[in-house]
Amino acid sequence: MPSTKAVDLAAHPLTAWQGPLGLPDFARIGDGDFSPVFDAALKAHEAEIEAISGNAETPTIENTLAALELAGEALDRVSSIFWCRAGAHTNEAIQALEREISPKMSRHFSAISMNERLFARIDDLYQRRKSLKLDAETLRVLEKTWKSFVRSGAKLDADGKKRLATINEELSSLGTNFGQNVLADERDWALFLDEADLAGLPDFLKSAMAEAAEMRGQKGRYAITLSRSIYEPFTTFSERRDLRETAYRAFTMRGQNGGATDNTEVVRDMLRLRAEKAKLLGYASFAALKLDDTMAKTPKAVHTLLDPVWEKALEKAASDQTQLQRLAAEAGSNEKFAAWDWRFYQEKLRAEKFAFDEAELKPYLQLDRVIDACFDVATRLFGITFEEKKGITAWHPDARVFVVKNADGSERGLFLADYFARPSKRSGAWMSALKSGYKLGDGASPVIYNIMNFAKPPASEAALLSVDEAKTLFHEFGHALHGMLTDVTWPSVSGTSVSRDFVELPSQLYEHWLTVPAVLEKHALHVDTGKPMPKALLDKMLATRTFGAGFATVEFTASALVDMAYHARSDAPEQPLRFEAETLEKLDMPDTIAMRHRTPHFGHVFSGDGYSAGYYSYMWSEVLDADAFAAFEETGDPFDPALAERLRKNIYAAGGSRDPEELYTAFRGKMPSPEAMMVKRGLV
Repeated sequence: MPSTKAVDLAAHPLTAWQGPLGLPDFARIGDGDFSPVFDAALKAHEAEIEAISGNAETPTIENTLAALELAGEALDRVSSIFWCRAGAHTNEAIQALEREISPKMSRHFSAISMNERLFARIDDLYQRRKSLKLDAETLRVLEKTWKSFVRSGAKLDADGKKRLATINEELSSLGTNFGQNVLADERDWALFLDEADLAGLPDFLKSAMAEAAEMRGQKGRYAITLSRSIYEPFTTFSERRDLRETAYRAFTMRGQNGGATDNTEVVRDMLRLRAEKAKLLGYASFAALKLDDTMAKTPKAVHTLLDPVWEKALEKAASDQTQLQRLAAEAGSNEKFAAWDWRFYQEKLRAEKFAFDEAELKPYLQLDRVIDACFDVATRLFGITFEEKKGITAWHPDARVFVVKNADGSERGLFLADYFARPSKRSGAWMSALKSGYKLGDGASPVIYNIMNFAKPPASEAALLSVDEAKTLFHEFGHALHGMLTDVTWPSVSGTSVSRDFVELPSQLYEHWLTVPAVLEKHALHVDTGKPMPKALLDKMLATRTFGAGFATVEFTASALVDMAYHARSDAPEQPLRFEAETLEKLDMPDTIAMRHRTPHFGHVFSGDGYSAGYYSYMWSEVLDADAFAAFEETGDPFDPALAERLRKNIYAAGGSRDPEELYTAFRGKMPSPEAMMVKRGLV
C-alpha cells in the first residue's frame, strides 16, 4: 500500500539535498520514496502554476516569465534523480515506477502548456515584447516560451487540446515501454564460451568477457554480451565465424524477438500518434514539426546534407568491400561475404595497410589516463580544474564525484561519472544534469554527470579503452563541459538547452583533442611500462583516422535517412519494419552493413522523442565541428588562448541564449560548408 503520510518537500532527501557537497543524500533514498514525493512535488508545482496564472496584476517578466521558470524546483529535483536511476541503475521497482510516472508527468505538463490563463499572460508579454526594452537573452526566452506553448497546443480548441494531451500521454508510455524492452533484451542475452572458443581474442577482451560471465553467475567462463564494448571487439577479433554470426544476429535483432519485449507494435503506434500530433498542430509531417525550431528548419535541408554524403559513403564502402573479400578469399573462406565478416576483415586490412591493429593501442588507453586527458584539455582551453572526492555515495558505487573549480580557485560546480557497463544500466553513453546552472533568482551551480558502458575489468587490472571508446569519453565530456561552463541567466537556455542540431557541436568538437599529439604523448602511457606511445605507433594511429570511413558513414547515415523517412511523411506506415527494409532497398543499402541503430532498438528516436526526426543532427553538427577545429589548426596551436576564449564565450558558455547561427558566426566569423566534414571523414 502506498504511504498516506504527508511528504515534507523542504526536508525530504529527494528534494532537500543535504548530502556531501550539496548533493542528494543517496544513502537515505529508497526505491519506495519516489512515488509519494513525485505526487507531492506535482501538487506543489500545480499550486505555483495556479498562483502565476491567477495573478490579477498586469503580466510582467518577473511575475510571469521568471516565476514560471523558477517554479517546480522540487519536481525538478526528484525527477533528475529518478531519471538518472532509471537509466543508470534500474530494477523492477524503478521500471514499474517509470511506467506509472511517465504518463503522469505527460498529463501534468500538457495541463500547463494548455492552461489558457497562463498562456494569456505569456501572450500578453509576447505581444508587448518590443516595448518592454528586454535584453537579448530575456527576449529570446520570451519568444521561445511563447512558441513552445503554441507548439504544445495552446491555440487549439477544447477538443484539440484534449486529444493532444491524450496523444502525449500515450507517446510517453510507449517510449518508456520501448526503452525497457530493449534493456530487457540486452540484459537477458549472453552467450557463454569456454577457453577453446576464444581463438583470436586479445587479452583485454578475454578479461572483460570473464568479468561479464562472473557477473552473470558463470565464473570461469567467458560471456559475449550485447554491450558494444564487448560485442564490437568480439566481432572484430574472433576467428570463429559461427560465433560472430550468432552475436551479430542477437545484436541486430534487439527489440524484435517476439513476445513481451518485441517493439514492432510499439514503433507502429508511436509513428501513428506522431503523425496525428503533427497534423493536429498544423504541420505537414512530424519532421516538419520537429525541425521547425532547429538550424536545418526543413526535411529538404536535411537531405541536402545527407544525400551527397550517402552517395560518397556507398562508393567508399563498395571499394572497401572488394578488398575485404580479397582478404577473405586469401584466408581460404568459401562463404559469401556477410555482415558479420566486415569488422573482422577490416581489422585484417588495417594490419595489412598500416602494419598494426587496434589491440596494439589498447595498453596505451587506460581509462583513468583518458579521464585525466579530458580534464587536462579542459584546463588548458578553459582554465577549469577537477578534484576527485572519494567516499561519497552516489546512485551506484561505481559513480565518481569531482569538484569543478574556476581558474581563481572558486567552485564552479560538480561533475559525476559512471563508467562501467552492468545489467542494471541501459546501453550507450550520455550526459545529463542533476541540476543546471543559471543566475535567475538565487541562481544555481551545475551538477552534471556522464554515463558510459565500458567493459569492467577484474579488480586487479586497469580498464583499457579502444580508440572509439576513448572518443566516446571525450564526446560525452564535451557535452558535460557545455553544462558546466554555462553562463546564462535563464534556466531554460542553460547548458545543452539548444537546438537539436547544434547540441552535438560542443561534444563532437571536443573529440578532436584526443588525437592532438601533445595530448597523446602526455596521457597515452603503457599500462605496464608507463612509457608514452611510441611515435611510430602514434603516427600509424593518426594515419588510420579515416580508415573504415565507408562502413562507419553508411551505418550512421542509413539510420539518419530511415529516421527522416519515417517522420517526413504525412501518415505512418502500417508495417514499420517492412518500411525500413523498403527504404534501405531504395537507398541501395549493402546487405553486408547493418544500420547503426535498427528500428526495434533505435533508442535515440523511440525511447522518447529526443532525436526523432533528429538523428541527422550528429552529422549537421559534424559540419560545424570540422570547421571549428580547423580554426585551431589554422593558428598552429590547438590551445590558442584567444580562440579558446571565443570558443568558451560563444559555444560552451552561451547555451541557448542566442540563435545558434549567430553564436557560431561570433566564434568563427562565418558559417561552414560540408566540405571540411567530408574531408575529415575521408570521403573526398
